[in-house]
Amino acid sequence: MLALIMAGGVGSRLGMGEKPLVTICGKPMIAYVLDAFAAAGHETAVIASPRTPYTRNWCRARGIDLYEAGGAGYIEDLQEAAAALDLTGPAFTCVADLPCLTTEIVRAIEERYRASMMPACSVWVPRDLCREHGCRTEYIETVEGVAACPVGINIVDAGALGEPQDEVQILLCDRRLAFNINTRDELARVQSFLC
Repeated sequence: MLALIMAGGVGSRLGMGEKPLVTICGKPMIAYVLDAFAAAGHETAVIASPRTPYTRNWCRARGIDLYEAGGAGYIEDLQEAAAALDLTGPAFTCVADLPCLTTEIVRAIEERYRASMMPACSVWVPRDLCREHGCRTEYIETVEGVAACPVGINIVDAGALGEPQDEVQILLCDRRLAFNINTRDELARVQSFLC
């Protein structure tokens, strides 16, 4: 299954240039995400935008498949890329700022998605786990009876992105998924955790 890594945002809250290339333990955040999917046996393609020229150059220099979307927004760029790449069937989508993502987590998500027999899935982490680690809790929904925050990983039917898709909501109580980096405080916390 192809994994589309979304790397077109400006990263204004972090304020350190292009967020995918901000380093943690000497490694850009996007590299952690790409490595996790590759080790789990998935091909990857980075979806960049005009706002992320250095990320595009970084990918090109490493031979990483890349699509430059228009930069209209996360959903719009995803739809544009899927149409341009003529994608059908299931595809992972993942933000580029999940430096604690691992092969084990990717495989667990895929296993639960396939067992659900649903066309799509979203991944959630308990809100309290995010708060415990000083990480974001902006959007909250009840999943499996627990107040939860979206992780930024989904599986979608790439050929039907303009349509509503029934999904299974997967709750993973894994503190590594609390680290979706949007602020310097969150960056400092994940550096302390990983390094």
